[in-house]
Amino acid sequence: MKTKICTLITHYNNLKGLQLSLSSIDEEIDVDLIIVDDGSDIQPQVSDFNYTHGKLEIIYLNSNQGPQIAANTGLKKIQSRNYEYVGRLDAGDTCLPNRFTKQIAYLEQHKETYLLGTWVNIVDENFNFQYVLKHPIDYASIQKKMYFNLMFVHPSIIFRTSLLEEVGFYPEDFNVALDYAFIFKVVKKKKVENLPEVLLNYVIDPNSISTQRRRRQVWNRIRVITKHFYFGYYPIVGLIRNFILFFVTRDLSERLKKIVKS
Repeated sequence: MKTKICTLITHYNNLKGLQLSLSSIDEEIDVDLIIVDDGSDIQPQVSDFNYTHGKLEIIYLNSNQGPQIAANTGLKKIQSRNYEYVGRLDAGDTCLPNRFTKQIAYLEQHKETYLLGTWVNIVDENFNFQYVLKHPIDYASIQKKMYFNLMFVHPSIIFRTSLLEEVGFYPEDFNVALDYAFIFKVVKKKKVENLPEVLLNYVIDPNSISTQRRRRQVWNRIRVITKHFYFGYYPIVGLIRNFILFFVTRDLSERLKKIVKS
């Protein structure tokens, strides 16, 4: 039987995190993997991993070209091989058992849903638990609240590969908010949901793009909101919220979230 899903991981200079992520995959189904190495100083090799849940392939870019180029390179390869589903995972984040099995089972039963995320454990760089992030699960709430922020944890999503024919690939003009820009396009056209179950450990990394280039990321989020803007409560409040966040550090933002969740 042909494997239904191929999971895409873009990688840059984080071999330890990559090994941790791959070792966490424990599934009842086969999950093929494509790693796109974005010009790392030391390139990972297939022999660096003991991956037994499907096929593993590594694509090497000659230089560091950015996450949007790396992601689209992988998506084009997956699309050309006619997989039914695309999974996402980031180096360093870890899956709970049967994460992909459960998501695909849901999508098989709900043909009208095209993209599915999950709830996640937020952990620090030492994997100390911080809180559970529970994004809205229903499409109507997600449609509205996307104007506030991304209503998915990007490495938790899987989506139908057929989406690429309708919405295209990751926009290359939003390189530090490519997940927000891509999923916003999907939300405008197709039903999306979050599975109300924790299936991923998501690391808040002080060296991540979201931390190191936070202001640029928020500014790109503002650009995405403006692109999809209409005069209404959610777009207006969303713009105001993000202009405020432009001046708030990632550390302070996470502290406030932790207080609210406690």
